[in-house]
Amino acid sequence: MDATLTRRDLAKRAALLTTAFGFDLRPAAAAARELKIARTTQTHSVCPYCAVGCSVVIHTIGDRSKNVKPAVVHIEGDPESPVSRGTLCPKGASLKEFVNSDRRLTEPLYRAPGESAWRRISWDEALNKMARRIKDTRDRGFETHDAQGRLVNRLTNTVLIGGCTDTNEVNFLLSKFRFGLGILPYENQSRL
Repeated sequence: MDATLTRRDLAKRAALLTTAFGFDLRPAAAAARELKIARTTQTHSVCPYCAVGCSVVIHTIGDRSKNVKPAVVHIEGDPESPVSRGTLCPKGASLKEFVNSDRRLTEPLYRAPGESAWRRISWDEALNKMARRIKDTRDRGFETHDAQGRLVNRLTNTVLIGGCTDTNEVNFLLSKFRFGLGILPYENQSRL
């Protein structure tokens, strides 16, 4: 055997042997990929990690029956995306592990003032707590007139921060929400 044989040379020779014996592994590799996403539901989304906005295709298995829990089996870059053309960075490529992590929070947690432990609460309770705090804060800080007596109707003790993966539609709704409350300070990559 040649002492200068590299792994690449060995792979090339193995490929020649398989084609010499009539084996072509390319269809098998394509079939393996096809089996991975066969019978899955495709959902298009956006990677949550940065402001680039790479599109992803999420493949879930499960027919939405009451006794079947859907599971994410594969996430890949969307080849039709003008942003990333199907490629994902290492963080985006790890989305499946993020989604399927047993450490991922799926329920609201609440830690009361002075307590050290978090406890699970229902979504209704969480939304009611948020709504109450927003209302109380607005009542404390809403200004109808400025120092010169001009009508301003503004809320200056609250700020709204948008996320980097918010869609145009979400940003539109956030703008309506903040203007409805009178919130002036707003930070988002879209700079609405």
